[in-house]
Amino acid sequence: MKTFEYERATDVDDAVRRLAAEPTAKPLAGGTNLVDLMKLGVERPDRLVDVSHLGLTDVVEEPDGSLTIGAGVLNADLAAHPAVRTRFPVLSRALLAGASGQLRNRATTAGNLLQRTRCVYFNDVSKPCNKREPGTGCPAIEGLSRELAVLGTSHSCIATHPGDMAVALTALDATVHFTTTEGPSSLRIGDFYRLPGDEPERDTNLPVGAVITAVTIPALPFAAHSTYRKARDRRSYAFALASVAAAIDVDGDVVRDVRIAFGAASHKPWRASAAEDALRGGPVTLSAFAAAADAELAAATPTNQNAFKVPLLRRLVVGVLAELTGVDDAAGPTNGRAADTGEAAA
Repeated sequence: MKTFEYERATDVDDAVRRLAAEPTAKPLAGGTNLVDLMKLGVERPDRLVDVSHLGLTDVVEEPDGSLTIGAGVLNADLAAHPAVRTRFPVLSRALLAGASGQLRNRATTAGNLLQRTRCVYFNDVSKPCNKREPGTGCPAIEGLSRELAVLGTSHSCIATHPGDMAVALTALDATVHFTTTEGPSSLRIGDFYRLPGDEPERDTNLPVGAVITAVTIPALPFAAHSTYRKARDRRSYAFALASVAAAIDVDGDVVRDVRIAFGAASHKPWRASAAEDALRGGPVTLSAFAAAADAELAAATPTNQNAFKVPLLRRLVVGVLAELTGVDDAAGPTNGRAADTGEAAA
């Protein structure tokens, strides 16, 4: 590991000032991803700015029904918060599906949003990687791609966002708040994350030197009827092969409204807008759920190694919506040990 400076920020403005003064500086909170990447030589900051003492640790139920989550709230605390468990269970279950209990006790909301891909080429500095070194190529396209993207890929990169929490937040249409040298600002989560395009080194549209301060989830009454399901190689401490976050509002036998997002499918948590559009106003049936999934997955461009993700995502969508609506899921479980609702601690 290369040498670096360590500084502790006293408040948000101080953190922004310290980050802006050094182009390679990185904010440090729980460090559960950043420190690992530094050990591998993937991240090589000249300065770490400790933002773990800024007091951004509150979860606030706002008068309009929205929920504001401080950037420093620990994953374990957020998953256990009564408002999250009752009003947004999809978020609690996504958090519990991630990492291990020890890591959830250290990982923060902001840090979770900013975690980087686990693509083997990105994490191996002896290999070329456009995300790590732009212009060197993407060997994953013709190489090891089993865990990588099937939606929104480009000729430059097929990496996936590895998180669970951000998938639930994408389904809930959350907003990310941050502060820069120009003052407070925000981005809806769909605009916060970005597809690789010709700049795969950029995971998000967060300005350089910005400090995330909070995440807001808008009021969504039917989010109380939501869940998260994750398919992975083992039941605990494994990244998703595919995951689905969903909330649905049913009026009799008709879908009144719905929110769906995919994880481990794209460079960013993938909002399944085509599937949502296909479902709204339609019948509550397994065939309608499957048709909606097909509408979303029609744009998939898998490799030979990850083509299984397309039918896996389809079955996850059908299974999750069947669970939420009480429709008999004749298709059965997704895949024995690879299927997991995320309710048990990972």
